[in-house]
Amino acid sequence: MWGVVKSVLAAFFGVQKERQRQHDFSEGKPVAFIMTGIVLAVALVIAILLVATLASR
Repeated sequence: MWGVVKSVLAAFFGVQKERQRQHDFSEGKPVAFIMTGIVLAVALVIAILLVATLASR
């Protein structure tokens, strides 16, 4: 699972290596990457909202 999280985070920031991307597509299950991406995207939005709320006080 850590490998999926690492790959999704690297893809979020655009720094994933081509070799790793090819490995993910050939070996990984799409559902794991999609669900991890959705969870991390929601966590990012919540973190941004929290920081914005705290900064406006």
